[in-house]
Amino acid sequence: MQVQSALFFETPAEIYARVFSDLKPRTAVPEIKIQFRRFASANSFIRLQDGCLHVRICDVLEGAPAPIHEALAYILIAKLYRKPVPAHCDARYRRYLNRADIRRTLDLLRQTRGRKFVSGPKGDVYDLEPMFEELNFQFFTGLMARPLLGWSRRPSRTMLGHYDPSHNAIILSRILDSPAVPRLAVEYVLYHEMLHLRYPTQHHGPRRCIHTPDFKAAEKLFPRLKEARQMLKALP
Repeated sequence: MQVQSALFFETPAEIYARVFSDLKPRTAVPEIKIQFRRFASANSFIRLQDGCLHVRICDVLEGAPAPIHEALAYILIAKLYRKPVPAHCDARYRRYLNRADIRRTLDLLRQTRGRKFVSGPKGDVYDLEPMFEELNFQFFTGLMARPLLGWSRRPSRTMLGHYDPSHNAIILSRILDSPAVPRLAVEYVLYHEMLHLRYPTQHHGPRRCIHTPDFKAAEKLFPRLKEARQMLKALP
């Protein structure tokens, strides 16, 4: 009979203590306090304060297998001390989060626990609702159900738009709602986010493919694509 590794009988705190010793062999293991919190996502946090290692983990992961807790321990402690994260740990943890059942659970958490600010489609200059319908008929034969549409709280140049599948919402950066920004540029960003709705992210083990081949092919159908991208690069 094969004997199981002691890893499967360790508590999360014992796992973190063992991983700490592995990554910091010359440092005494500090007191370790682990809390499972009702977060709206799988984000986890670690900090060293007053000689105590505080770890906060989303409660969804409380029942995860011990090897997943070990992988997360290596990720968090390595980042805390600015050490390279072991590739196999990163891959194992990502593969677990990309499991269909875990993704469904996390989507439900974001819906029930997360807060989503949606300003409404009408901005100071552009109204996203009629713009969405025009693009819908032009590229999707009018069959795409309209999600929530809105503008971000603050103008952002780094994130011009995003589609949130948990809340079924497309949010565009408020920086685009300006008379200095050509309508073509706004239409392109909105169309790009509509493609995220049409071609969802694909998960293959630890890998996430956000822009699938079908997504990229459909994006090339946007008229004056190169011109629209140049407009976005020249945002004021």
